[in-house]
Amino acid sequence: MRLLTRFCQRILVFFLGVVSVWLIVFVVFDTADHRLPWLLAVSLTYGLAAYVILPNVVRMGLKVLHRKLIPRYTITGDGLPGDPVNLVLIGTLQQLCEAFATAGWSTADRLGMASSWRMIRAFLLNSAYPTAPFSTLYLFGRPQDIGFQQPIDNSPRKRHHIRFWALSLDHSGEDMSAASFWFNTDKPSADERVLWVGAGTRDTGFSLTWLTFQVTHATDSDTNAERDHIVGELRAKRVIGDIALHQCGSRLQTGKVNHYVTDGEIAFASLIEN
Repeated sequence: MRLLTRFCQRILVFFLGVVSVWLIVFVVFDTADHRLPWLLAVSLTYGLAAYVILPNVVRMGLKVLHRKLIPRYTITGDGLPGDPVNLVLIGTLQQLCEAFATAGWSTADRLGMASSWRMIRAFLLNSAYPTAPFSTLYLFGRPQDIGFQQPIDNSPRKRHHIRFWALSLDHSGEDMSAASFWFNTDKPSADERVLWVGAGTRDTGFSLTWLTFQVTHATDSDTNAERDHIVGELRAKRVIGDIALHQCGSRLQTGKVNHYVTDGEIAFASLIEN
């Protein structure tokens, strides 16, 4: 019975995919092509497909599959797997900001119209923007609370960066392999000592997201190396204590998450007050 249910779910997801292709090609593009110049028709079709139709189809497909796995990674606004969680720091928001500032990292600007336009311009012209904004990823049912970055070769196209979500220390004793840990949506106050759950990756250039083909940064698949780089930067400045590795769920020696390779290990450390 379970196999039959799974088969029916996959058939329904396949049907959604076929319908989305038909809608994009034979409704959106065909209608636009009859009313607009070809280049405008293609641009309009891409915009509607990448940012409206496909994201909604993906969300519907995930609901059909009823994936109830414990997340080892963040979620994009389209409901797709995002960056793997690979670092947790313990301390206050002020300690977190001071630690990364001491290590030479910049706090990312909030994503908005002005910062987005500045980022696009900097990306195209390859001009410096050390506080460039991040796209929004979700964990604990909410977007990141803060993010930090370190440019590579002073280019906005390449950078080390990490997003953080605050989680109350009341949850520190919970099993990280339990769904309740990850499905908690409570946001602690800004002045208390908390768990800062982070997802760090390295941007390497220009790319398109899979399934929806939205414009985004390309990222290095080795998130283990990025975790080690961030930890090394903080340890070199003596702003964190001893490191402990925590295994989230079962080990994924060659597991892939959104084309990332991760060993599933999360580095834990306490921030040191200077």
